[in-house]
Order: sequence, then structure tokens, then C-alpha cells
Amino acid sequence: MNRARETILVVDDEPQILRFMATGLGAHDYSVATSASGADGLRLAATARPDLVVLDLGLPDMDGFAVLQRLREWSKVPVIILSVRSHEGEKVRALDVGADDYVVKPFGMAELLARIRAALRRRVREEAAEPVFQTGGLEVDLIRRTVAVDSAPVKLSAKQYKLLQILVAHAGKVVTHHQLLTEIWGPAHANDVHYLRIFVRKLRMKIEPEPSQPRYLATELGVGYRLRTQDQIDGGF
Repeated sequence: MNRARETILVVDDEPQILRFMATGLGAHDYSVATSASGADGLRLAATARPDLVVLDLGLPDMDGFAVLQRLREWSKVPVIILSVRSHEGEKVRALDVGADDYVVKPFGMAELLARIRAALRRRVREEAAEPVFQTGGLEVDLIRRTVAVDSAPVKLSAKQYKLLQILVAHAGKVVTHHQLLTEIWGPAHANDVHYLRIFVRKLRMKIEPEPSQPRYLATELGVGYRLRTQDQIDGGF
């Protein structure tokens, strides 16, 4: 029995992008809905109930950030931002508002498909509320609060486990410096990025086979960190 086709809503005002996405995603067995404006995109998000939204920031009628904010008022659907804006500040803002990932134009379909699969897998995992997260040889048991690498137990401090727990909850998605610092140390430490880098380095020493070449805990320069899912490890991002 074939799986039900997942629906991807693409909101972008460039006709060539919409055609490219409809053809490329359709060829990989996704059902594709398209929109060239923010208002129509929000309408389709409510009526078509897509499994994932690919959203451009530069729309003719309203800013993509406004579309994302409006969408997040009533929906948890995964959203991947697709934009020519590559500045780190734009990425951080989009992720803080509620985006699940950010892809800069021009982009390759293979990379976008890998990011779509990762976002959809994260949604399924959240809905299933799986108590054990696994990627590669890293295993985190959220019930027993234990961590193992290649079946060998790893002892973490309380704050190291908290950091890993947050990353597991958002596995596959970039978690910003601001979010991590605020959740672990409180708002007064929201700008202590240097301290977070040191803390992450120590965590990598415990969970990474080669800490200098991280397999699981990826750095998104100037933005935050991503705990890679198996799809992302296999896809090389």
C-alpha cells in the first residue's frame, strides 16, 4: 500500500520558482499547492491544510515575516523559509518567529528535499511523542534521562543534558543562540554567546566521535546550533 501523498504549499511571487517547485516536488511524489501572495498563501494554508509550507520572504502584498507570524497564531505546520536574503540577522529573526529551517536562493532541489524530509520527520516524531531519540550512534532516552553513544553510556551535567534535551526537542531544526541561552540560563544571559560556544564545545567532547568535526551537533554560524537527524547526516548538511 502506497503512503498518502504529503502536501507542500509553496508561497513565492516568482513564477519560475513556482513552476520549478511544482515540477521538482511533484516528481518526488509530493502534492504541491502554490501561491504568489501572502494573503492567498494564508488562505491556502487554512483550506488545503498542507503538511509543510515553503515560504518566500519577499512577497508583493505583505512581508514574509508577517505571514509567518500570522500562520503561527493558529498552526504548527513546518515552515521552511526560501529567500535571497542571506544575512545572519534575517535567519535568526525567521527562526525566532517560528520557521523550522532556512534555505538561501539559489538552491539545489536535492538539498531542499533533504530539508523537507527532515522537517516532516520531526513533525511525525513530535506527534508520536517518541521517548527515545536516535541519530547515528547517539541515543537520548527522554524518559530515563540517559544518553549513550554507540551503546556506551555518557555522563552529562544537568545543564549539558538540558541543552541536549532542547536540541532533541527541535532535532533537525536550527535553535538560535538566544533561545538556548534564555531557556538554560535565563533572560539575563541571552547575549552570552561566547559562554554558550564554550559549553557546546564541552558537550561535543562527550558525544562526538571527533569533536573537531562534529557529526551530530552542527554549528550554524552566527545563528545557533542544529542537532542533525539521520536524514541530515546522510545528506551532508
